[in-house]
Amino acid sequence: MSKDDIDPNAWMVTFADLVMLLLTFFVLLLTMSSMDTKKLKKLMTHFNESTGVLEFAGSGKVSDFSSFISKYNDSDSMLVVDQKKFFTEIKISPAIKNMLKNINGKIDLSDDERGVVLAFNENILFEAGKASLKKEISLVLDEIADAIYECPNDILIMGHTDNIPIKSKLYKTNWELSAYRGLSVLYYFLKEKGLSPSRFYVGGYGSFRPVYPNDTAKSRSMNRRVEIIFKHVKEG
Repeated sequence: MSKDDIDPNAWMVTFADLVMLLLTFFVLLLTMSSMDTKKLKKLMTHFNESTGVLEFAGSGKVSDFSSFISKYNDSDSMLVVDQKKFFTEIKISPAIKNMLKNINGKIDLSDDERGVVLAFNENILFEAGKASLKKEISLVLDEIADAIYECPNDILIMGHTDNIPIKSKLYKTNWELSAYRGLSVLYYFLKEKGLSPSRFYVGGYGSFRPVYPNDTAKSRSMNRRVEIIFKHVKEG
């Protein structure tokens, strides 16, 4: 190969690649510096050791629901729970454990952008088409009230229905029924347990926030629910 065949500008390809890598690196640094700190920690946990997801169930460190909420408040990770194991091992009264033996689809524990979500199927809290709480559910609500009292979280209570129009003299729409069901749970916490009203938000989504398609009887029954949400604790 003669000197005339050598491209004197070939070095610029490597140099351009280096500049591009440096530019990408500094853009990444700038982006990270402007991100919300908690969100960044939550993202980085996925690159640590295992999956970065907190396994609360079976850890032997959660003795009751209030300590579970406290542990969640102190974490920056997502929530993964073996629900059946959690509800059988958590420190609750024998009477409530008997009620929760068959929780398949009736109580759901999860988290989302709002916080820790306890979703109760309609059949546990109410009779079909009604908004008055069943007397036997007071045992479970008492346990939740204790957790609310001991934790700093604000509480959001939201009612949900399926998409079948309601036929009732008391409630004109599903939206109205869902709101009254949320209010029934709220009033129990305020009147029966004496919790501070300043910590609560309440409302109804009607049929507009289904967790499953309203195409089967089973799916519709899962959508008829009330959520008690321990909202994320604001930092600072």
